[in-house]
Amino acid sequence: MNAKIHTDHGTMTVEFFEKDAPKTVANFVKLSREGFYNDLLFHRVIPGFVAQGGCPHGMGHGGPGYTIDCELDGDNQYHDRGVLSMAHAGRNTGGSQFFIVHNRENTAHLDRNHTCFGKVIEGLDIIEKIAQGDSFKVEIIEE
Repeated sequence: MNAKIHTDHGTMTVEFFEKDAPKTVANFVKLSREGFYNDLLFHRVIPGFVAQGGCPHGMGHGGPGYTIDCELDGDNQYHDRGVLSMAHAGRNTGGSQFFIVHNRENTAHLDRNHTCFGKVIEGLDIIEKIAQGDSFKVEIIEE
């Protein structure tokens, strides 16, 4: 299973880390299928670091109304360029907000602190084009 993240600058294809973060992937897929991510904003973009979205209010303080546990023990828990990772306000407080990593150099300290649950495998060039306030939607692709 993959996902397409449609942005104002093009589409990125994401491959999920289902083996390493099964609950996080299942949550992201569920929210995507329900339309939760349709027309949300990237509310926090820090060049050279991350592009973050998934807040239903577009401000960075909202979620789906529940929290999920972190999954930090898998093999793919490294914040490399293009990785999708769950944002949270402390361990086991994630929900819907996620970020896309710009580069490894500035994000290695996030390893095993935030759950990596997928990676952009097509459209990597789009990551740096995303600006704060850009909208996106997520489409799940069954294989």
